[in-house]
Amino acid sequence: MIDGMDASILRILQENARTSNAEIGRQVGLATSAVFERIRKLEEKGILRGYTAIVDPKPLDAGLLAFILARADERVGTHETAAALSKIPEVLEVHHIAGEDCAIVKVRVKDTDALARLLREDFGRVKTLKSTRTTIVLETIKESSRIAIEEGGEKEPEAARG
Repeated sequence: MIDGMDASILRILQENARTSNAEIGRQVGLATSAVFERIRKLEEKGILRGYTAIVDPKPLDAGLLAFILARADERVGTHETAAALSKIPEVLEVHHIAGEDCAIVKVRVKDTDALARLLREDFGRVKTLKSTRTTIVLETIKESSRIAIEEGGEKEPEAARG
C-alpha cells in the first residue's frame, strides 16, 4: 500500500507533525515539492488522516484516566450507545469490542468525584446503557497513538520507535 519513502515520511510526521516539508525532504533525500505531493497523496488515500497536538492533561484538570466497560441493551451490530457515549466531551475513545461488554470507553476527568458525576449524569442519560464497569489507571507507563509502520513486510526496528 505504501513504499519505503512514504513509510519514512509517515514516521517523521508521527514523531513531529510540525516538521516542514523541506526538513522531511532533507531527511529522506527528496525535493520539497516531492514531499508535498507524497503527503497530499497519503491524505487523499486516507492513510494520513490529520495532525494533532499532544496535550498534557494534568495542568488542564484532567489527570484521572479511566477505562469503562459498557454493556448496552440494543440489537447486535447497532452503535446507538457508542454514538451517544462519543458525544460526551470527557470521552476520548470508544471501541466496539467482543465479549460480554459491547464497548470500552477511555475517559479523562479531574478526579474520582468528577468520574462519579460523569458516570451518574452523562453515562446515566444514555438510555440504551445497561451497565458499566470502571477501571481507574494508577500510572501510565506508555501511551501513544503512533502506528508501527511496515515497509515491504518488515516492521521498523524497536529502537527506532522510541
